Amino acid sequence: MTEVAEEARDSGAGSAGPGLWRQRDFLLLWSGQTVSETGSAVTQVALPLLAVVALRASTFEVGLLTAATTLAFAVIALPAGAMVDGAAKRTVMLVCDVLRLVIIGTVPVAAAFGVLTMTQLYVVAVAAGVCSVFFDVAYQSYVPSLVPAARLMDANGKLGTTQAFAQLGGPGLGGGLVGLFGAAGAMTADALSYAVSAASLLGIRTREEPPPARPADETLRRRIAEGLKFVLGHGILRKVVACTGTANLFSGMSTALAMVFLVRVLHVRPALTGLVLAGAAVGGIAGGVFAGRLAERIGSARIIWVSMLVFSAPQVVAAAAWRGWGVVLFAVGWAVTGFSAMVYNIAQLSYRQSVTPPELLGRMNAAVRWVVWGTLPVGGVLGGLLGTLIGVRPALWVAFAGSWAAGWFVFFSPLRRMRDVPPPEPVSAPAATG
Repeated sequence: MTEVAEEARDSGAGSAGPGLWRQRDFLLLWSGQTVSETGSAVTQVALPLLAVVALRASTFEVGLLTAATTLAFAVIALPAGAMVDGAAKRTVMLVCDVLRLVIIGTVPVAAAFGVLTMTQLYVVAVAAGVCSVFFDVAYQSYVPSLVPAARLMDANGKLGTTQAFAQLGGPGLGGGLVGLFGAAGAMTADALSYAVSAASLLGIRTREEPPPARPADETLRRRIAEGLKFVLGHGILRKVVACTGTANLFSGMSTALAMVFLVRVLHVRPALTGLVLAGAAVGGIAGGVFAGRLAERIGSARIIWVSMLVFSAPQVVAAAAWRGWGVVLFAVGWAVTGFSAMVYNIAQLSYRQSVTPPELLGRMNAAVRWVVWGTLPVGGVLGGLLGTLIGVRPALWVAFAGSWAAGWFVFFSPLRRMRDVPPPEPVSAPAATG
């Protein structure tokens, strides 16, 4: 272990260490991700617009394009975790940033020469998604090597706030850039944002502990199995995955129903729906800002179930909204959802990072993400079916109630008897060897 990394880990064992505002390496990571997340939010607007406006894509083609952007998470998340655990996380992130710069950058170039096709957009969406899977797994596994364990809640809170801010401002910025430079030109901003992220990573001085040597005869399947065994065999992590996966299932339902509810039930003008739905991003920003302080007051472990069963309870008022000023209830409920989800995600991610041995971080993060992201599209389909069968408003009641009830998974776990997250488990712990 390098001297810098040793010092960071030691400081986490006994104290919180210096504040993150004075930790140069974390600030570099944070600033680079702020730019990159905003650029990605721009592409979320520009990519489908490019397909619809420039290439005259059908509704089905746009749906396929949207699915292509997340396909990689379902297909390669588990092997990505195993591969990341055997490599330097910072190097993986750098390579992914450079590849995404090139991949996204091909779109405005092809458009400029008049050779852009839907086939290229599909390939770009899938390839960029693969890079994002590797980057995200490495990213979540890299943060504990930069900050002490006692500062993980604070670090994840700042990074989560950045994501929420990008979700709030990115689409608006994307719309403005599309208006000024066209959809293809707007995607140039996303490509350049990866250059900024790569530059920030290059400036980080802290070096990770080298990954442990692996037996020459160890297969990828065995490494993947080790990660799944650790997550499913850990009493609390197993409940966290069940809670998050269930909450995402019902969140997928409410997301699928939200636009229909606003436009067809509440008769909100389409131009104003984005403003109403921005409540989630506002709540997410507030959750990122206050998560650390709430964890100190309530307990860094206890906050996990409190955020689900207490903070998220008022979200159900969204389903009680009515036409006119009653729409405010939907915005409030949506903001509560964003706030509680952000606090929960920061707390459970910090817990996962704290209790997982370093050599299993990549596989743990990949295994968790593989499960919990897989329920989102299922929830979208169920939301559409249930809204058709029993009505949009009753289906929303079910979605919000189910999302809240997911918190009982973590309540009925050893977390209920804990106030704070325990110190990291020893590297030689039996669970780490699978």
